[in-house]
Amino acid sequence: MSVARAVRAANASDSTRRLYERIGDFLFDQRLEPDPANFTFAYHLLADPDGPLARAVHALTDGGVRLTQRDIETLGVDSKPNHDVNVKERAEGLVARTQMQVEGFADMVTAMRAETADFGRNLAASAEAISRSAEIHEEDGVALDEVARITATMLARVQSAEEQLESATREASDLREKLEEARDNARRDPLTQLPNRRAFEEAFANKTRNRGPMFIAVCDVDHFKSVNDRFGHAVGDRVLKAIAEALSQSCVGQLVTRYGGEEFAILFSGATLERAQETLESARVFVQTKRYKLRDSDEPLGEITFSAGLTPVAEGEMHQTAFHRADRLLYQAKSAGRNCIQVGTAPTRPARR
Repeated sequence: MSVARAVRAANASDSTRRLYERIGDFLFDQRLEPDPANFTFAYHLLADPDGPLARAVHALTDGGVRLTQRDIETLGVDSKPNHDVNVKERAEGLVARTQMQVEGFADMVTAMRAETADFGRNLAASAEAISRSAEIHEEDGVALDEVARITATMLARVQSAEEQLESATREASDLREKLEEARDNARRDPLTQLPNRRAFEEAFANKTRNRGPMFIAVCDVDHFKSVNDRFGHAVGDRVLKAIAEALSQSCVGQLVTRYGGEEFAILFSGATLERAQETLESARVFVQTKRYKLRDSDEPLGEITFSAGLTPVAEGEMHQTAFHRADRLLYQAKSAGRNCIQVGTAPTRPARR
């Protein structure tokens, strides 16, 4: 090994060791367990100190606040190998590619049908002209009859091809509709039929490009575990569906999603913070005043409520950062006694150094 190569290797080794030590210091300072998920999170954070994740962590820990395990999960770094998510993403990619191929095939078949129809019309006109000509020129009738027979056979084959192309067109159209439905299902929660977390993140990205004011609300059903424990998961599912319906009815025009478990996220756009708060408060009162009963016995479930955190989204802010701020406000609402809404303000952007 040359001296220069040895020096580069030593420098690389020193750099790797320093990064390893910094990761350990970070986990120790934040009082996080040194498990693979947290280690990977720290690696992504420290390996790119000026990246979006580092900026989000800085905004959260400004003032000496320590990160929690929930903070790391909310920031959305792929720190754990998630086979189900990877399979789902690959499947969605396959569906998208297949849909493009089907659309291309459908366009090709449509063009072929148009060309075949034109050819069939011309062939039919030719056959009719030959037949008339045979009647006029009886001496050439045998030859013209043979041409007419061949032409009629070709015309029958063209008509058969048209029918097959028409059938292929219908099949391609049906398949395209099913693929579109599959792509929609990938972004929809099967229980509540609300858009899911993926749909929320995509909508956030799209609306961010429009640069209009946005607000995020995170809602969580109060004491939901006790509902499941007392009445079973089937009743718990009915409660989630009822909450989903109440939020959708109260927040018409806004994106209401089931973010996961008993947690719902709402993306407000085209509204003021005051209007978003009023809308969310109306939904909270609607849920609280509704009387929930068991379907079989009419036994009351008791009062069902939710708590929420609402925050503006700062310009250029990552959705993880804004969501995390709303999530912290949600837990302040839980600490304040539940069945209430905590409203925050957007952070001021730090000056560039």
